[in-house]
Amino acid sequence: MTDHPTRAFKILTAAQWAQFEADGVFHGAPIDLADGYIHLSTADQVAGTLAKHFADQSGLVIAEIDLTTVAEFVRWEETRGGALFPHVYGVLPISAVCSVRQNPSG
Repeated sequence: MTDHPTRAFKILTAAQWAQFEADGVFHGAPIDLADGYIHLSTADQVAGTLAKHFADQSGLVIAEIDLTTVAEFVRWEETRGGALFPHVYGVLPISAVCSVRQNPSG
């Protein structure tokens, strides 16, 4: 993960966050399960991800993820305009969550 951020963000619905808390692990949203990995965004990518995939949704939760705790499962892959996004090929443990905030818009 040389030269990549050590933190990334997962945008979740309130129901997904509640399930994540209850289970202690997150297996992925429907799009994650379909693609075979958990989509994350860097701090610079969150706004674009919110605009592109969550524009009309409210009650979203943004979980900050410490990538060092799941480093062996993270791949940085090109997507949207050639930008590198962190993808987790595995489950996210709740212990990887550093902080959580409600999305101020939506």
